[in-house]
Amino acid sequence: MAGSSLFALIDDIASLLDDVSILTKVAAKKTAGVLGDDLALNAQQVAGVQADRELPVVWAVAKGSLLNKAILVPAALAISAVMPSLIVPLLMIGGAFLCFEGVEKLLHAWLHRRDEDVARHEAMVRAVVDIAIDMVAFERDKIKGAIRTDFILSAEIIVITLGTVADQMFGKQVGVLVGVSLLMTVGVYGLVAGIVKLDDAGLYLFQRTGDSVWNRFQRAVGSVFLRGAPMLMKFLSIAGTAAMFLVGGGILSHNVGVLHHAQQAISGATGNTLGWLVSMGFDALVGIIAGALVLFGVKVITRLRGKSAH
Repeated sequence: MAGSSLFALIDDIASLLDDVSILTKVAAKKTAGVLGDDLALNAQQVAGVQADRELPVVWAVAKGSLLNKAILVPAALAISAVMPSLIVPLLMIGGAFLCFEGVEKLLHAWLHRRDEDVARHEAMVRAVVDIAIDMVAFERDKIKGAIRTDFILSAEIIVITLGTVADQMFGKQVGVLVGVSLLMTVGVYGLVAGIVKLDDAGLYLFQRTGDSVWNRFQRAVGSVFLRGAPMLMKFLSIAGTAAMFLVGGGILSHNVGVLHHAQQAISGATGNTLGWLVSMGFDALVGIIAGALVLFGVKVITRLRGKSAH
């Protein structure tokens, strides 16, 4: 009797873990759009510190990210337990914010990117060269800025994940939220550490001397790394921006009845072959329009506040 109860308990635990694993994969796919932007933003945030301090800075930000999620996960679970009706509105707010960020990034790249990149580069050079600048304070500011950015992106990830498991049992919600939080933190900051050290690895290989085939191969690989690191950062930034519209627009289109029915009608009319592509295009279009509307509203409110202050 005791043996059969033990086996039943083990079977229940295995079934729970299997369900959590499946739901974690689903949630990870839905939050992958935020991941690309998280990678690019955090890699940019820790750039500019001295080479031997890059990994300690990444580690400090990663610990801050875990603390952010230690705050956000219980808050999300409390909302799910006490006021589950807030999950969908929070999910839609998160989706609209993603779209807003995407439009803002596009406008920033179009209007101000070059001037601000030059100013940022000059500030980094001054921080490294000028002995009068406190590098400890410079690093501390970098870390604080990266952790603030991570808090916003982590909140988006947690809200999207919570929306995925809103109809599941509390135990599964805990398992999925904790699993996604750990997976995203390890994945993001492991890749950030690799990205920020990619150019150092490339420089090390490129400086190898000797005429042997192996040394020439190392120099060739180093050259690829040195040229590829900036291209990788640019690709991550572009992919992250595109994913903002796809994920944010998808959240809005799937939770607004009129948009959802329109998407189904359009994608169904195009057939199975192009239906998924049309559906993605619809999500992106909804994301761009929603982001533009939110940005317009923010600008209007900011201007009205400015006039009232005067």
